[in-house]
Amino acid sequence: MSWLAELDAWKAERLGGLVGDVALAAAAPGDARAQLHVALANEINVSELAAAWMPSTRELDVKLAFARQAGDEAGHFELVAGRLAALGVELASFAAPASPLFDYLRGLTGTVERIAAGLYALESIAYAVNEQFIASCDARGDAETVRIYREMIQPDELAHHELGRRLLERHAAAPDAQVLARATVGRVLELAAQTRAAAAARLGTRCFPGC
Repeated sequence: MSWLAELDAWKAERLGGLVGDVALAAAAPGDARAQLHVALANEINVSELAAAWMPSTRELDVKLAFARQAGDEAGHFELVAGRLAALGVELASFAAPASPLFDYLRGLTGTVERIAAGLYALESIAYAVNEQFIASCDARGDAETVRIYREMIQPDELAHHELGRRLLERHAAAPDAQVLARATVGRVLELAAQTRAAAAARLGTRCFPGC
């Protein structure tokens, strides 16, 4: 098994504990407006992160990947904001709350760390928790939110993760880079678990999109 396949398997195991059972999510309706607020903060945080990393990333393929990610996540922000507006939520004063996870991510300076954290791990988490959220929305009959996530947001999240995986294969060929990638993925999963636990306590449900 290649080092990357081993990383995939290790990440999937850790992610399973973080996300939980998708089937159980359908029985956890929650408050759609509050859940989408979490998504809104996540989308703008990821967009800003990728945009901030782009100028200081020397490798052109990675620089362009961050540019694509920044644009796509900004588009997701607009989709979620539009859905919230349709649900009667006013967003003129919206501001993303402080996040230990994104504080950590903003401090990463190496290309391998940034790929492992921002494209490979973060987008994998987003895809998994969004699947939970879609199940919950479907159970409560929110077809429009399901459509937005299924047709527009999820394909982008999966593409970002797969792009990150290809970039890791290319830029983390050396053993020390592979060790660094795994450690970074582990730290992102750890901080995401802490962040989601705090949000779950606030929302009264573990089922919500975003990291």
